[in-house]
Amino acid sequence: MKPLKRPVRRTTLVVHVAASAGWLGLTLGLLALALAAYTSQSASMAEASYRSMEVFTDWLVLPLALLTLTSGLVLSLGTQWGLARHRWVFIKFWLTLATTTASVLMLRPGVDRAADTVASGGVVSEPLDLLMGPAVSLTAYVFMTVVSVLKPWGLTRRGRRLRLLTSSRKVVDERSTRQTA
Repeated sequence: MKPLKRPVRRTTLVVHVAASAGWLGLTLGLLALALAAYTSQSASMAEASYRSMEVFTDWLVLPLALLTLTSGLVLSLGTQWGLARHRWVFIKFWLTLATTTASVLMLRPGVDRAADTVASGGVVSEPLDLLMGPAVSLTAYVFMTVVSVLKPWGLTRRGRRLRLLTSSRKVVDERSTRQTA
């Protein structure tokens, strides 16, 4: 992929940051609702919490997750960071993919089951599971935010190899320019 032009890069970056912040905030809301359902002695409070979680997971989690994943992928492939050049980008990509997958395959079905259970007058058998999912996700999103700001760990092996190739090409270009001048 060739480098993104400045307006496209900036727009994509704004979309990525907004979607990521939205996903983080949504997860914090899911954690608060799960905590309310877990600690409440009131069946109506638990039902309201699980139903609210269902709205969030059915309508908001997947679009924000996919928007975060897609915009991050476009940014990594269309900027100097690359997808596999810097460890922090590579780790963020895999964590985003893992949390998106976990949201689709575990969180959403679990919340849907819990909402159906309490709507039919039953009791959720494993309410701690619905608390741990958002807690783990929130930890991952905060970690990815820190990594995005600090950009630790340096280059990957591929990144070092590409940097070496680029620097050796520059030396060759400089020599040929001096010889023709």
